[in-house]
Amino acid sequence: GSATSIAEAVVSTQSTGIKVNGVPVDLLEPSALRYKVLEPVLLLGKKRFEGVDIRIRVRGGGATARVYAIRQAISKSLVAYYQKFVDETSKKEVKDILLNYDKAMLVADPRRCEPKKFGGPGARAKYQKSYR
Repeated sequence: GSATSIAEAVVSTQSTGIKVNGVPVDLLEPSALRYKVLEPVLLLGKKRFEGVDIRIRVRGGGATARVYAIRQAISKSLVAYYQKFVDETSKKEVKDILLNYDKAMLVADPRRCEPKKFGGPGARAKYQKSYR
């Protein structure tokens, strides 16, 4: 199936860093995927994240799907924050850096799981038939 994970981000101006479900990003499990979540931060440099506090709620999906949802939420929220509180040019700058690196940072992957039909084990596969 395809990912059904949803992440919502809240950006505020206190500087407490990035938290996911109330846990700091540095303690995120699984540790192998932690860098995926930190990618937007590493790409844009620490100083762009200094004045902001990002709180993220994640629900649904598996470990990897969640990680992708989180990094998308971080990227999108930062771009939105730049649009609202900083100027257009730096917003465009941030956006271009993210998009050049990985489009999935800002654009959701619309693929979803297709429902199973009758007459087969899955959405498209059909049961085998024999002619004796």
